[in-house]
Amino acid sequence: MQSIFTQKTKQPTNEDLKKALGKTFEMWETLVQYTIEVYPIATEEWKFTTEKFGWSFRISDKKRVIVYLLPRENFFKAAFVFGQKAYTEVLESNIDSGIIETLKEAKVYAEGRGIRVDVQDKSLIKDLKKLITIKVEN
Repeated sequence: MQSIFTQKTKQPTNEDLKKALGKTFEMWETLVQYTIEVYPIATEEWKFTTEKFGWSFRISDKKRVIVYLLPRENFFKAAFVFGQKAYTEVLESNIDSGIIETLKEAKVYAEGRGIRVDVQDKSLIKDLKKLITIKVEN
């Protein structure tokens, strides 16, 4: 499923995002605020890749992306890429077993293993915060 923001010439505004995400907008804000709280030097940026994938939001430092937030209709995806050290830490954590299984099954690339987690309610926010912390620490 692609982004709901596919016009290259129109970067999404906070109002666009709020309207598109509906009840999950609050969770998006929670994850953004948490990431900045645990990693104050991080930068926030909207990025347009292609019309197929549209606009995505990323929070990163100078070398790597900490978390990608991918807007969809009434929900969003939180995406991560974990190197080996972070991967091992996630496996040893008490994070949701479904997230751990998805990560175990993820294809390994030079930069690590990537996962995307659907955020449709508050049930995984605690786990996503833990993933952000692991990413920042590794």
